[in-house]
Amino acid sequence: MNPCSNKYSRREFAKLSAMGLASIPLLAFQDPLSKLQEEPEADLKVHLFSKQLQFLDYNEMSAAAVAMGFDGLDLTVRRKGHVLPENVIEDLPKAAAAMKKHGLSPKLMSTNVWDANNMVNKTVLETASSLGFTHYRTDWLKYPEDKSITESQTLYGKQAKALEELNEKLGLIGGYQNHSGNHVGAPIWDLLPILEATEGKFMGSQYDIRHAVAEGGQSWELGLRRIKPFINSIVIKDFKWGIKNGTWQPMHVPLGEGMVDFNRYFSLLKKYKINVPVSLHVEHDLGGAEEGHSKITIPKKEVLSRIKKDLLYLKDAWENAE
Repeated sequence: MNPCSNKYSRREFAKLSAMGLASIPLLAFQDPLSKLQEEPEADLKVHLFSKQLQFLDYNEMSAAAVAMGFDGLDLTVRRKGHVLPENVIEDLPKAAAAMKKHGLSPKLMSTNVWDANNMVNKTVLETASSLGFTHYRTDWLKYPEDKSITESQTLYGKQAKALEELNEKLGLIGGYQNHSGNHVGAPIWDLLPILEATEGKFMGSQYDIRHAVAEGGQSWELGLRRIKPFINSIVIKDFKWGIKNGTWQPMHVPLGEGMVDFNRYFSLLKKYKINVPVSLHVEHDLGGAEEGHSKITIPKKEVLSRIKKDLLYLKDAWENAE
């Protein structure tokens, strides 16, 4: 889906920033679905996960993304992110303005949002909605030891439903990212009881193929078939298993050098007509930029070159997949 352009003038934008939180709900609730009802575009639109550019300010980040050929940014609005949740009213408009200055429409963001009743979470979503964002990644969840997994899934399903209701009011789409390890949703199947408690329109899955392959091995295609009705954005990255500090573990590598079969994956996305926003995560060695560090150990030019190489591979793989 594609957002419509921000409909607020510079004067209204300035007024929003000055009035603060009190004004945000009034703006956010105006025609919330208009930016979510357009048809998907046929061409692949790739957004760069801004974690990899956190050594740059908002303006430099936006300029670099455009220069590399990205269509947008997946902005980190979270702890240790480009925008800190407690500063969202002041800083998110600045980030959005910098993106627009360079021709990028604010659309995707990665957050720590889950509890719909948490005021910081609500402020993040209300501010993002008022600025034209349409999609966001939620926080991750873990299973507590003092409850059964089934009990926890029931609870998380109710929380997902509450978040979906808030998203609908604000015209936002939330996606829970599957992440390997001891996270809820690491095995794709256990995420379904949670998402099936929702309508699946304003709350769903941010599908990560790297983590799906790490957890699913050769059965990842079954997980994709099962979760596909809920997919509303996807994450692209690659990995391979290796030994680090004497332990086997997944290690990030450039696209095409790891275990993800992108030809097969993209062929299935086309077959299933899954055309959703794409976030490229470049988490192999970038001199610290892959970890979101504010200072890097290799030249900026080299960081951007490595990121662009992944982008070019992604676009070529998508084009050639049948």
